[in-house]
Amino acid sequence: MEDVSVLKFGGASVASPFDFERVAGIIQQKALNNQKVVVVVSAMGKTTDELMAMAYLVNSSPSKRELDMLVSVGERISIALLAMALQKNGIDAVSLTGSQSGIITTNHHTEAKIIDIKPKRVKNFLNKNKVVIVAGFQGMSQEGEITTLGRGGSDTSAVALAIALGSKKVEFFKDVQGVFDKDPMKFSDAKFLEKLNYDEMLELCKNGAKVLHARSVELAKKNQIRLCIQSFLDQEAPYTVIEDKDLAKTQSQTLFEDSI
Repeated sequence: MEDVSVLKFGGASVASPFDFERVAGIIQQKALNNQKVVVVVSAMGKTTDELMAMAYLVNSSPSKRELDMLVSVGERISIALLAMALQKNGIDAVSLTGSQSGIITTNHHTEAKIIDIKPKRVKNFLNKNKVVIVAGFQGMSQEGEITTLGRGGSDTSAVALAIALGSKKVEFFKDVQGVFDKDPMKFSDAKFLEKLNYDEMLELCKNGAKVLHARSVELAKKNQIRLCIQSFLDQEAPYTVIEDKDLAKTQSQTLFEDSI
């Protein structure tokens, strides 16, 4: 199908119900330019942490299966609210859970890996000119179980969907301008990085950078997906692009997490 814009919004961008209007405005700009748009959203703010804390108040040793059933609710809240915000602005939008989007994972609860994506419903809605909003961080195992992908799961969901839909780029909207060589909140001399390759980004992840999880970068490297990291607060500001210049590295087959 024609090129699809894949956007990813983290929990900071939807920390409160009032934030969904701003996010909807960013998406609306893409949709009104006749672009097919898929949006991956994280849970609101600290929702996942709050749900986990609630679980341990009820049971000090909860099963991982039930933890997945509980925390996967966080992203479902976000996708439904974002669809409502877009619909209010006249944009036809539909929300889908990870399983509804065709994200197939291993059966390792709370730390599943993506095996495959069968995005039939996503493509059908895109062909009807709907903005498709997908819950990050979650999928369904081959046994039909709800699973979550662990830390960094939503970023990984976005990259995997780009692969499945034939898109070569994912735009990440964060609460930071992009990638710095060190934490700008701690070091006044931190240097903003406009361009870097996957290995350079993975080294920063190894040294504690939290702007992207290493899992999503590894998956992007395997499939040569360009990663753009920008601020949802200022779209005019410079942003970071992560890619390899050596296109000869491009794989001829689709590789998901089970190939890493």
